Amino acid sequence: MIRIQVPATSANLGSGFDALGIALTLYNQVWMEESDTLQIVSRDATPVPQDEHNLVYWAAKLLYERCGHSPRGLHIEQENNIPMARGLGSSSACIVAGLLGANHLLGNPLCQQQLIDFAAEIEGHPDNTTPALLGGLVTSAMEQGRVYSVSVPVSEKIRFAVFVPPFELKTETARSVLPKEYSREDAVYNLSRSALMTASLFSGNLENLRVAVQDRIHQPYRKGLIDHCDKVFEMCASLGSLGTYISGAGSTIIAMVEAGQAEDFAKQARAHMAQWGVADWEISIRSAEAHGARVFEETNS
Repeated sequence: MIRIQVPATSANLGSGFDALGIALTLYNQVWMEESDTLQIVSRDATPVPQDEHNLVYWAAKLLYERCGHSPRGLHIEQENNIPMARGLGSSSACIVAGLLGANHLLGNPLCQQQLIDFAAEIEGHPDNTTPALLGGLVTSAMEQGRVYSVSVPVSEKIRFAVFVPPFELKTETARSVLPKEYSREDAVYNLSRSALMTASLFSGNLENLRVAVQDRIHQPYRKGLIDHCDKVFEMCASLGSLGTYISGAGSTIIAMVEAGQAEDFAKQARAHMAQWGVADWEISIRSAEAHGARVFEETNS
């Protein structure tokens, strides 16, 4: 049996709408082996579909079929640490796990670039699937079905305070509130800041992040869908955040903080939110994950 480890991902990073994504040190684990029947098990309390609608299996089956094979069945076990529908790439993690696992079981007929393109084709965009495969901070663009991307490491000076609320926000809902057109001024505003974001996270130029995270494309329209969003942003700024943003489509909010102050930042944030009577948000400190999804051979399931 093989084990596939896939990191959570955070897309957009404020200004980099549908272009920037980062892998974080939070992981789903999937165990997989070929079988005569389809067997799907959850190793934790997270319910998962146990039939052909399971996203891991569905992605694996697509890869088998693309490579000219038809699996008799698969034995899949899942450990889901990435919360679902919270803007941390849970669906991308399932797709990547299925593709990477099936590719390994078939003897790796697809190269990494083919896996990147296939994952983006399935998901519809590359801003979560590509950093899940490559790790690090990833800038991606699609052209005629191919993903063009660059992954760079993130400065060790930076940590990510991840605020996960107890409610989901579907991507379809979050996209439905966005305008169909933007002004040239707003486009230039975001383009300049997304470029600044990439350079600043890579170089560790912390003073740039408060400007780089600013956005006029999606966050102003989505904040109203997330309870306490403005209040969390204001609190993070008062506690010394380097920049705060909605992760992906939401509902998770992430504050970038200096590494040496990260744990104290999280402690103070929990205390502030408890004073508001909001104690059911999960707050954790994560680093950027330099490695993408990986496959491990295991002798025991």
